[in-house]
Amino acid sequence: MSDLTFADLGLADPLLRAVADTGYTTPTPIQAQAIPQVLQGGDLLAAAQTGTGKTAGFTLPLLQLLMRSPSHHAGRPRALVLTPTRELAAQVEESVRTYSKYLPLKSLVMFGGVNINPQIKALRAPVDILVATPGRLLDHVGQKTVDLSGVEILVLDEADRMLDMGFIHDIKKVLAKLPAKRQNLLFSATFSDEIKALADKLLDNPKLVEVARRNTTNELVTQKVHLVDRDKKTDLLIHLIREHNWFQVLVFTRTKHGANRLAEKLDKIGIPAAAIHGNKSQNARTRALADFKSGELQVLVATDIAARGLDIDQLPHVVNFELPNVPEDYVHRIGRTGRAGTPGEALSLVCVDEFSFLRDIEKLIKMSIERFTVPGYEADLNVKPEPIPMGGGARGRGQGQGRGGQGQGRSQQPRNPASKPRHQTESKPAGHGRNSGPRQGQGQNGRSEGSRSGKPAAPKAALFTPPKSR
Repeated sequence: MSDLTFADLGLADPLLRAVADTGYTTPTPIQAQAIPQVLQGGDLLAAAQTGTGKTAGFTLPLLQLLMRSPSHHAGRPRALVLTPTRELAAQVEESVRTYSKYLPLKSLVMFGGVNINPQIKALRAPVDILVATPGRLLDHVGQKTVDLSGVEILVLDEADRMLDMGFIHDIKKVLAKLPAKRQNLLFSATFSDEIKALADKLLDNPKLVEVARRNTTNELVTQKVHLVDRDKKTDLLIHLIREHNWFQVLVFTRTKHGANRLAEKLDKIGIPAAAIHGNKSQNARTRALADFKSGELQVLVATDIAARGLDIDQLPHVVNFELPNVPEDYVHRIGRTGRAGTPGEALSLVCVDEFSFLRDIEKLIKMSIERFTVPGYEADLNVKPEPIPMGGGARGRGQGQGRGGQGQGRSQQPRNPASKPRHQTESKPAGHGRNSGPRQGQGQNGRSEGSRSGKPAAPKAALFTPPKSR
């Protein structure tokens, strides 16, 4: 498989030239398997880890299928790509433009959080490939500014994330507007039961491609846990950045306010940093990401909204300043590094409050993550765990209204049925119901983001052997 080239996959010369311009020479496993299947014209159900080249896996064959007859109809796309987040939509459409540079095909991206009028104006011209978030697409459908009757190929990208965010009802509404006869491509990080149920309804005798086990982490990513007291985390992060001269560090926090505070502290001491999360305007998020990619920003602090939306080539470091309470989010966070065949490092700063989260993560990925301490920043493992407020990173599973209705996601229950939260806190809610910018009372996933606190279970001694020092 290592000797395989893009030419071996049956791609046309204009696409091979565009791929060569990017510097890629060898297709990834998902590309090697998916591209020939898509070119054959049937439906496809594909699963692969983030960072394995899924986008090119559907973009390249999609362009080839469309290249012979460009659209001449205003606002009537021939291919539709649905994505869960604004950042992912923008990056998929950028990929479409990259690979279609030698083709007479036009693409357009639409998402919420920005003025709709420029999108309406762009739809007055022919468009071949439309990349959209579900909420904003339905806004255009409602205003009759887009015509979906000519869609020949539908792609659901990060379908599992869309289900997590409660977009299933929006997806059904979009499907009702599409021609019955079309090619369907469903790409997902995992094959969950919900994804299989959706595939049964959407796909017709699909080919199946799976290049990674469910909820596994990339082998190119070195994972470490630094045990540290909760009040020493910021100082330890600063020490690690300066000691190892790190640049381009993506840091994850659990809440929007925590992201803001950490970015401000880093910036104040001379480490250029910015925060990216759902309360930020789309322009601010786009600018911060561009500055981070260019190297102008040394650190980007993000909440889990960014976990699947960021695509940064050769990102060397991901730091979990706080562990996510949803273990799958750990996999998606660290999947930002170790991409395109380059190695990466994922470090988690873990205090006693988070030991139960760490156990859940290790159970999910079926491996134990090596523990370290840094001299001067050792953790006191005898400290009593404190309850962790579940802020912007917490989310219900699969039941919420993705377009800003009342959140219906099932909240996570405390581990001990007899235990109850000591108190409730609320992070300032803001999000993008209809995927179109902050709205009072709703979270980034269209749900209320009122927080709840539960006392983590005490750490198991078997999992916490004496750490190494370095």
